[in-house]
Amino acid sequence: MQTAAAAAPVAAPVQAAPASPGVSANSTDLTLLVIEDDPAGTFTVPSLLDAAGTRVRIRTARNLTEAERLLTDDVHCILLDLALPAPSSGGDGEAGDRLAALRHVLRLAPRHAVLALTAETDADLAAEAVRVGAQDYLFRDELDGRQLSRAIRYAVERKRADRAQHKLAESRLRAQENARLERGLLPTPLLEGSNLRFASRYRPGRSRALLGGDFYDTVRTSDGTVHAMIGDVCGHGPDEAALGVELRIAWRALTFAGLCGDELLSTLQQVLEHERESEEIFATLCTVDIAPDGRRAGLCLAGHPSPLIARQGRAAQLLPYEDGGPALGLLPRARWSRRQVELGGSWSLMMYTDGLIEGRVGPPGSKQRLGQDGMVDMINRQLTAGLRGEALLEAAVTEARDLNGGELTDDVALLLLDRG
Repeated sequence: MQTAAAAAPVAAPVQAAPASPGVSANSTDLTLLVIEDDPAGTFTVPSLLDAAGTRVRIRTARNLTEAERLLTDDVHCILLDLALPAPSSGGDGEAGDRLAALRHVLRLAPRHAVLALTAETDADLAAEAVRVGAQDYLFRDELDGRQLSRAIRYAVERKRADRAQHKLAESRLRAQENARLERGLLPTPLLEGSNLRFASRYRPGRSRALLGGDFYDTVRTSDGTVHAMIGDVCGHGPDEAALGVELRIAWRALTFAGLCGDELLSTLQQVLEHERESEEIFATLCTVDIAPDGRRAGLCLAGHPSPLIARQGRAAQLLPYEDGGPALGLLPRARWSRRQVELGGSWSLMMYTDGLIEGRVGPPGSKQRLGQDGMVDMINRQLTAGLRGEALLEAAVTEARDLNGGELTDDVALLLLDRG
C-alpha cells in the first residue's frame, strides 16, 4: 500500500533519563503491536526508550489476520494504519467505511488502547477515529520516537481510566439494581391494625454482592387475617431475582383478591411457568395465614422447609410438614393442601429459606450440615439466652455462619412474627 506521504523511520531517542526512583525500567515496560502493511518502512528498531525510562517493545503485523495471532495479553497498545482494509473486504476495503479496519480492531481488542495512524491530509478521518473509539491519532509525517512513546503512554493510561470509569458506572448500576430488587424482594410489610410484631433479616451468599432469588412478604387483609409468605427461586442471578419479585407481587395481589391455599399456589405456578426462562426453573414457597384472633393458622408448603414456632414456656419446634406439596414448577398439575395448626396465645413464628440450614458444621472439611434439627437446637439456645425479635434473627444468621466456618454459600432470608 502506498501512503499519502513518505515517513522517516522511527528510531529510539539517543538519550534516556533514568527510571523513577525505586522503580525498575523493566517494571513499566510496554508492548506495542503495529498493524501496517510495511512496518519495516516506519519502524527500524525492536523497541523504544522514552525520557521516563519506559521501554516500548514493538511487535509488527502486516495485516489484521496476522495481528489477531499476535494480539496476546502482554500487548498494551495497538498502532493501526487506518488505510488497512478489514479482513472481510477482500483487500479493497469496505465500501463507504474508511474506518472498517479500526472497527474490526476495536471489536477484536476491546480492552486494549488503540492509536490511529494516518496522513496529515486525513485530519478529519483521524478525528473520526477517536470518536469511534481510538484513544488518540498520530500523523505519519510527524511521527518520531519521542512522540510515539509519549502517545503510547497517554493512550494506555487513558484506556485504563476509561475502563475504571466504566467499571465504576457498572458498579453504580448494579447498586441501583440491587436497591430495586431489594424493594421488590424484601418489601415493607402491610400490617396496619395488627398486634403482631414483624422482624426480618436477609444476607446474600458469599459468591454474590447482589440479592438472589429469596423473597418474602407479609400483609393483613380487610378481615383481619395476617398472611405471610417466604420463597426461594432456584439458581442465582438477576433473572432469578426478577422472577422472585414477580412471584412476590403476584402473591400479594392474589392474597388481597381472596385466594388462599391450593388455589393461590396453583395460580402462582402458572405465573412461574409463564415467566421462567427454562423449564428447569422452580421455586419453593411457604405460606401462612393467621386468623384474626392470632391463635390458629393455615399452613401451605410447596417444597419449602416448615416454619419454626416457639410458644411461651415451651421449647421451639417445627410446625407439621407431612402434608407439604412439591415446589412450584416441578409438576404441571400439582396440588397443595392447607393444614390447620394451633398457635396458642403467645408465640413466635420464624420462616426461613434453606440457606440457613444448609451451612456446614463440625471441623473444617466436614460434610455435615446444620439441618432443621440443628437449627431448632440453635434457636432454643438463643431463646434461653433471652434473645427475641431482630436480635434473635441476627444471632441465628451469625451463628450459622460461624458454624460454617465463614460466609454461607446460599442466600439466607428470615421472617419473624411475634404475638404476646
